[in-house]
Amino acid sequence: MKKLIVANWKMNPRTWQEAEELFNAVKETEAVICPPFVYLRELGIMNHESGIRLGAQNVFWESQGAFTGEVSSLMLKDLGCEYIIIGHSERRKYFNETDENVNKKVKAVIEAGLIPIVCVGETEGERENNKTEEILEKEIKDGLNEIDYSQIVIAYEPIWAIGTGNACDIEEAERMKEVIQKMTSKNVKIIYGGSANADNADGYLSQANLDGLLVGGASLKPDEFKRITG
Repeated sequence: MKKLIVANWKMNPRTWQEAEELFNAVKETEAVICPPFVYLRELGIMNHESGIRLGAQNVFWESQGAFTGEVSSLMLKDLGCEYIIIGHSERRKYFNETDENVNKKVKAVIEAGLIPIVCVGETEGERENNKTEEILEKEIKDGLNEIDYSQIVIAYEPIWAIGTGNACDIEEAERMKEVIQKMTSKNVKIIYGGSANADNADGYLSQANLDGLLVGGASLKPDEFKRITG
């Protein structure tokens, strides 16, 4: 199975010129690039001659209407997106996204014919209190209620590892994959995110046999990202 490598640019780069340069530097890779909304149209136009697939970092659950500041699945599909990240811990933390919100977004994305990348994971405190599996079970039960697991990607992103440089142990990531499979399905695609970089990527993909990676900071460094994608 081909590994799924997803670049989450988050709120980067600062200008279109920087975004264009970054895209051109990695356009020969086989990956999903998820830039800020404002760059999607131009990157979609540039993308016709590359192997890159486009994704978005967020979405609203309605297809249209009086929802100031929001973007729908159909709009993103029209711009060439194939994947949409949903429920990232930063969305949950800074914008109070709930599992119920996640569930509505996942359903809307699937209905539009796109693939949701649904993030789940525990905080450092929850991990220290041995609540990891409890948290994952709640996020999956509520966030993926009435969802066909074959139509989604689950990203295990331990919150304590995101942006800290303190990546999850390979053995622990493999165990978490097995835990999530028991809660969902053996056939669900599970990728890892949380300080993933060129030095640990092979461990997650080969040793832990995860189905791919959700890459944050390292995706903004072209040379490193190309090493990750192989």
